[in-house]
Amino acid sequence: MRTRLVSSALALALFVSVVPALIAADTAVQRVIVVQTDDVNAYLKELDAARAITKRLGGTSVIRVWRARFAGDSAGSIVVTIEYASMMAYAREEEKAQSDPEEQALLARLAKMRRILSDSLYTELKN
Repeated sequence: MRTRLVSSALALALFVSVVPALIAADTAVQRVIVVQTDDVNAYLKELDAARAITKRLGGTSVIRVWRARFAGDSAGSIVVTIEYASMMAYAREEEKAQSDPEEQALLARLAKMRRILSDSLYTELKN
């Protein structure tokens, strides 16, 4: 829970710091989470639940899961990417998820089966 609050606070701080850029351009945002888990199949099932929750809440983000192959020390890690249409879409979905009991229960289950190695936000570059 504390990690979620810190993550949300950082996301909010990031959001506030980029408001001028958001007004100028509405670019795609991708969240990249690198995790370790002992039970990949169970983790994938929980991510199916995350997709269902996102859909129920009206979100449009796309969740994909990857396994790192040629990644040095990170080889074998599971990488979850969540793509949002814009930073505004990210903020809306994050706000809805934080107040949803089913999402909070999912995060609690995920916390028991994974260790987050990194969690980053990327914005698309356009010419």
